[in-house]
Amino acid sequence: MTTLSDKQWETYERDGYLSLGRLLDEQQLQGLQQRIDDMMLGKAAVDYDRMLMQLDSDNGAYAESGAQTRGHKGATLNYRKIQDLEWDPLYLEYMQRPLFQDICSRVYGPDAQVACFRAMFMNKPAGRGTVLPWHQDRWSNLDRDPQITVWTALDPATRENGCVQIIPGSHTELINPGHGSGFLTAEQAQVRCDSREDVVHLELAPGEAFLLHNWLLHSSDSNHSAQSRRAFSACYMDAATCYTDGRPVEFPTIFGDAALAVDASGSVVSH
Repeated sequence: MTTLSDKQWETYERDGYLSLGRLLDEQQLQGLQQRIDDMMLGKAAVDYDRMLMQLDSDNGAYAESGAQTRGHKGATLNYRKIQDLEWDPLYLEYMQRPLFQDICSRVYGPDAQVACFRAMFMNKPAGRGTVLPWHQDRWSNLDRDPQITVWTALDPATRENGCVQIIPGSHTELINPGHGSGFLTAEQAQVRCDSREDVVHLELAPGEAFLLHNWLLHSSDSNHSAQSRRAFSACYMDAATCYTDGRPVEFPTIFGDAALAVDASGSVVSH
């Protein structure tokens, strides 16, 4: 699949999410799985000083996750997050698929330059994993929010191991417009999410993906299984975005002039 149908797009605009089906074949999936495990174990030929890395919490509490700072933090598979994966050739190749360019053109316009706001590995290690409270993804320091994320399962994503949960249609209202992180208060979560019967658990097979509007209310539980829940989340933004103080953003271009590319040595370079 290289484009979405108009019917698919209507579904996405109504619900705030859309199943994209299986996008990775077995070889591609194994390549991304191995690459991210090598990064966690310190075996990958990458610039760790460029990569934001965060260890998982020991008790599942979001507030007790490790610091989100650049650099490797030890050889372990218990990372919660690894960011800046657009600088890895395998992950960049996936991010630049024609399907994702088609999606971006529908959101930001056919001639828009599209940048990467963040490209990150999200992990819930077997038998642990940090609880992610209900929230909307939004950023009050930007003059416009990045609107779309493609979330791809690298492992089975199930209720037992902490798959993403969403509220269909909740992307039409920004609940806390002045709150930069978009997290709901406990009272808001109880009223708007916990008591609802239409919560959808986005269970996926490895290699399957969903398109998500960033304002869609979502959360996830800890991992209560022996199966890790590895995933890749890529957020695309309008490259014309500025900070609210007028400074232009400096995020790498994914589609358009000066887009990131892989050179003859296999390194990702910007033009």
